[in-house]
Amino acid sequence: MRKLFAGLAAMAIAAFGAVEAKADKLQDILSKGVVRIGVPLDAPPFGSQDANRKPVGFDIELAEMVAKGLGVKLEMQQITGANRIPFLLTDKVDIVISVMGLSPERARQIQFTAPYANTFLAVYGAKSANVTSPETLGSNRVAAAKGTTQELAITESAPKANVMRTEDDATAAAAYITGQADLLATNSIVAQALAKQNPNKEFERKFVIRRSPAHMGVQMDQHNLVRWLDSFIFYASMNGELDRLHKKYLDMPMDPLPTL
Repeated sequence: MRKLFAGLAAMAIAAFGAVEAKADKLQDILSKGVVRIGVPLDAPPFGSQDANRKPVGFDIELAEMVAKGLGVKLEMQQITGANRIPFLLTDKVDIVISVMGLSPERARQIQFTAPYANTFLAVYGAKSANVTSPETLGSNRVAAAKGTTQELAITESAPKANVMRTEDDATAAAAYITGQADLLATNSIVAQALAKQNPNKEFERKFVIRRSPAHMGVQMDQHNLVRWLDSFIFYASMNGELDRLHKKYLDMPMDPLPTL
């Protein structure tokens, strides 16, 4: 009988160990030799497509660096602001690198890494628009990609605001540029890129929603993976690679980043 219990215990320990190993996303990535990273293609300069429809941008190159650091093949998947977290929760991707801001609500669903880019969210519009705060939005129609930090923040701070919730950031930008919306809520770096691409459209900053550094995201229980990514971000900031990306895509040196 003792031998039987000992054998069952050994089997249970082995089975538990197998479940634990399978649940470790970092080891799974290394074993398979592939990392699945969700990236944006609707938020230049963080992610877009060039003339040949090749993904380009800050987050695209950062994803390539992460895969290289892991020593595995990169499998990129296009995501939007609305499906970044659902893609993680349903295991469609291992990591999200998509200029994602941290909030307490999101942190109940996924884990965030240390920040890799220092940006802020704001509302932009024509110089003639008399808007200086959420309380002064009035009847102005504000375009914002649904599920993004800016859309959620405006909804919370101005529940009666006339928000045009779009499927992605590109649609929100197009709505403002074509005059379907009076204002645009977006990331400060995205607004700069849009202003350069559309010199005949005014992108005056009306008010800042909040500071919003960009973080990578992983599934809630993947502590080994988030720890590795934190180490990667620290190393990339120390060897100048993050500063290079800031200068290349954001046209500015890397500001000191906050820590978690």
